[in-house]
Amino acid sequence: MVLVDILGWLGSACVVYAYAMNMYGKLNSNSITYFTLNILGSICLILNTFAHGAYPSMWVNIIWVALAIVAWVKPKKI
Repeated sequence: MVLVDILGWLGSACVVYAYAMNMYGKLNSNSITYFTLNILGSICLILNTFAHGAYPSMWVNIIWVALAIVAWVKPKKI
């Protein structure tokens, strides 16, 4: 269960870091780094919340990953 908790903390850190860096203008919300941090962070959180039976939070993160992937692959307007 320690690994699951580490994944949860790592996932939380990734998502919060991406959000904070975007809010302070250090990371563009269209950058591969932003999408990667959100996707990897949310996957870690999905594993953690599933292991702890926190299904509403798990589904929020599944949706978060789906939104990030769609935004990542969507053609960008120039």
